[in-house]
Amino acid sequence: MQRYLIIFIGLFSIGAQAQSDANWFQEAKEAQTKLNEEFTNPETTILTAKDFRVFKGLEFYPIDLKYRVEAQFIRTPNEKPFLMKTTTERLPEYVKYGEAHFAIDGQPFRLTLYKSTNSYGDPEKYGDQLFLPFTDLTSGDGSYGGGRFLDVTIPEGAILVIDFNKAYNPYCAYNHRYSCPIPPEENDLAVRIEAGVKDFGPH
Repeated sequence: MQRYLIIFIGLFSIGAQAQSDANWFQEAKEAQTKLNEEFTNPETTILTAKDFRVFKGLEFYPIDLKYRVEAQFIRTPNEKPFLMKTTTERLPEYVKYGEAHFAIDGQPFRLTLYKSTNSYGDPEKYGDQLFLPFTDLTSGDGSYGGGRFLDVTIPEGAILVIDFNKAYNPYCAYNHRYSCPIPPEENDLAVRIEAGVKDFGPH
């Protein structure tokens, strides 16, 4: 009886893990679909008129569980606000909110997460979102050279899930009339993050 119970528990665990994997995969796929819908809709697209006429859809790296990581989240209270550089003279104010420590292929990495100081005054609009800009070894070699962004929800505990499959490009990757934050050097990852959106074609 005990043997069958162990087998049953094992099969249940495998089934639950399979369901969990299916859920995150579908979630990442839906995020990419939503992004493409915004670009193909003439009312929401940020593309130039020239690019919109020939736009067929964004290109993404294959969705890969390897790039969905569980990070140790360390909050960093009492940080001083700073002005983040952008592609223009605009200097939005952010504050370091915390650090994410994680590993890919056994190699340790760290990323800093930021919160706009404006978001503290408008919690209904910004909620519990953190800004995660980063560059990696694909930047300029497969993905946009200026880096990519992630929006991350503040976790309740000390574990933060970072899904690079949801990484998206800043607006200025598609249209030079936008002003975009430049990922700080501390968020340059010495690894190829082959997940999320790829670079946009000539425009």
